Amino acid sequence: MKLALLCAALSFAVGTTQITLAAGEVAQGRLKAQTCMGCHGAPGMRNAYPGYRVPKLGGQHADYIVAALTAYKKEQRSHATMRAQAADLSQQDMADIAAYFSSLKKLAVE
Repeated sequence: MKLALLCAALSFAVGTTQITLAAGEVAQGRLKAQTCMGCHGAPGMRNAYPGYRVPKLGGQHADYIVAALTAYKKEQRSHATMRAQAADLSQQDMADIAAYFSSLKKLAVE
């Protein structure tokens, strides 16, 4: 009985730790997102070619941002600049950046 209780407690502690590590920190994300802000935070920013609007990320769901960055890192999305930006990001970096952007009020698309 004591062994089962100890195993359950350890499983809970490990599971809780993983959840804590996976959660992003807004303050860290603000620092890590400086490069992102050049495009994703600039009102009216457009790519030169092909001509499309750069999505503003303020207020976006954190899970969506992490999923998108992960897909760029795994080369499952085809934007060369974003692949390069995501290539060296850790899962914690992605979670922090996502937490920062999701904490901002939604930026209007121009």
